[in-house]
Amino acid sequence: MESFHGLATGLNDIFRLSNALTRSISAENFTGEKGRGGMATEGTGKGPARELGQGWKVSPSIVVPARTTVTLAEIEGPGVIQHIWNTCLMEKTRSLIMRFYWDGEETPSIEAPIGDLFCSGWCKRCNVNSLPIAVNPTGGYNSYWPMPFRKSARITLENTADDKCDGYYYQITYSLTDVPDDAAYMHAQYQRTNPLPYGEVVTLLDGVKGKGQYVGTYIAWGSNNNGWWGEGEIKFYMDGDRDFATIVGTGTEDYFGGAWCFEQGGKYVSYSTPFLGLPQIILPTENGSLWDTQSRFGMYRWHIPDPIRFQSDLKVTIQALGWRSGGRYLPLQDDIASTVWWYQTEPHAPYPAFPDRNALEVI
Repeated sequence: MESFHGLATGLNDIFRLSNALTRSISAENFTGEKGRGGMATEGTGKGPARELGQGWKVSPSIVVPARTTVTLAEIEGPGVIQHIWNTCLMEKTRSLIMRFYWDGEETPSIEAPIGDLFCSGWCKRCNVNSLPIAVNPTGGYNSYWPMPFRKSARITLENTADDKCDGYYYQITYSLTDVPDDAAYMHAQYQRTNPLPYGEVVTLLDGVKGKGQYVGTYIAWGSNNNGWWGEGEIKFYMDGDRDFATIVGTGTEDYFGGAWCFEQGGKYVSYSTPFLGLPQIILPTENGSLWDTQSRFGMYRWHIPDPIRFQSDLKVTIQALGWRSGGRYLPLQDDIASTVWWYQTEPHAPYPAFPDRNALEVI
């Protein structure tokens, strides 16, 4: 049995022998079958490989037609997905929606644009050097979240755009292995509010029923006001909390591991660490002031050493809060797209309706 102590990338017991079987699904082996990789005679690489033939990168990627959903992987369990690598043109990362279905369920447990699922929500490149998510030059998206399943796993990709995606490259590596009785299922949910109605809080997650642990937050935050935008508190309501939460943060930049407005020497400062970061800062003009409206940010926080455990239910919110005249707080009306990760028992509660392509678009 594969280790489930921490991430699959841990070195604590990599030396131990196992009866697990490693398999991998890609455009060179659509089913992940043993000894069946690199056999294609047709594919997106047929032209460049025409003098070399079978076995020479004939099918390195797929074409995803417009307004179409394709199946990337169908796996019979038990097992655990250990690594996902994928890439495409950056401008496609909000219009390609990835979904994961565990054990034959009808609704997905993971549902998000691939950009946001890999901490790159603004359709612009940035590198991420965290433990479960790594984004490397130039646009290589990697996930090391362990994703156990007992009966089956199905992964789909929907192209919501009116034009095809010519080159989508991917590799999904997994182990066929026993799954412990106490292993929960990975879930991830995307939401976007643009603009946030005045005086409302941002709901990152609501309606979760069951037992589990919250493990991560990514927010693509677009500022629609001048001035500092990150005074809001994150709140975790769990196990029957109603008016007041059990866990309350002190400010947006504090939750993502920074402090004092992410500012140093009159500039924002980006950072990317194993568990938290502000890897992306997009300013509207090269020489603008520090807190100009229309600035955009990408932030992540992984609760890996500090999972937030709940026994029956969970709701997570964050305030969008800045400053106005007279030293008063200003509720903001920003563009806030969030993706959150948690493990829980199945079945999961229904997700909100997924945004349509106009609500997803970065404009």
